[in-house]
Amino acid sequence: MASVTPKYSEFMDSVLLAAALTGQVTEWLNNYGPFLFYLIVWGLVFAGTGFFIGAFIPFITGDSLIFAAGVLAATNPLINIWVLTIGVGLAAFVGDQTGFVLGRHFGRPYLDKREGPKLKSAIAKSEKFYADLGWWAVVVARFMPWARVLVPAIAGIARMNYYKFLSANLIGALAWGVGLTLAGYYAATIPAVKTGSYAIATFFIVGSVAAGIRSWLHNRKSA
Repeated sequence: MASVTPKYSEFMDSVLLAAALTGQVTEWLNNYGPFLFYLIVWGLVFAGTGFFIGAFIPFITGDSLIFAAGVLAATNPLINIWVLTIGVGLAAFVGDQTGFVLGRHFGRPYLDKREGPKLKSAIAKSEKFYADLGWWAVVVARFMPWARVLVPAIAGIARMNYYKFLSANLIGALAWGVGLTLAGYYAATIPAVKTGSYAIATFFIVGSVAAGIRSWLHNRKSA
C-alpha cells in the first residue's frame, strides 16, 4: 500500500494542476475567443521547446496545459477537438525542430571555439550517445518536462543525424501532443483515461532501456 500511495498522490497533484489550468484556459477562451485561444495554446506548446520557456514554466507549456485544453474542448462547443489536437501536435513538432536547429547552428559552433579536454570529451560522448540511442532519447524526452526542453538542442549540438531526429520528433510530438490532448478530452467523462495515456510513454521508455542494454552488450563485445 505504501508503494502505491506516492504514485497516487503524484497523479492527484497532476489532476489538480490540470483542473486549475482548465480554469485558466477557460478564461482565455472567454476573453479572446476560440481563434486566439488556439493560437495561445499552440504558441505555448511551441515556445516550451522552441524558445526553451519550458525550462522555466514547464507546467504552463507541457502536459497539464494540453490536458486542460482537451478537457475544455469536451465541455465547450466553441473548441473543435481535432483542430486543437492537430495544432498541438504540429506545434510540438515545430518547437523541437527549432530547438534542434538552434543547437546545431549556434550551440555547436560556440562550443567548438572553446578549448579543454573535458569539454571535448563530453561532446564526443554526446555524439556517440545520440548516434546509438538518439532516436529513443528524443521520443522518450517528450514525456519528461525538463528533458523535452533540453534534448532537441543537445541532439543538434551532438550533430545527431537529421533524418533520425526528424522521424523521432514526429513520433514523439504526435504521441505526446495528440495522446494527452485526447486524454484530457475523454477524461471529461472518464477520469481514469489520463493514467492510461501514459502507456504510450511506458512503451517508448521500455524500448529505450532495451536499446541501451543492446548497445552496451555490443560495445562490450567489440571491446
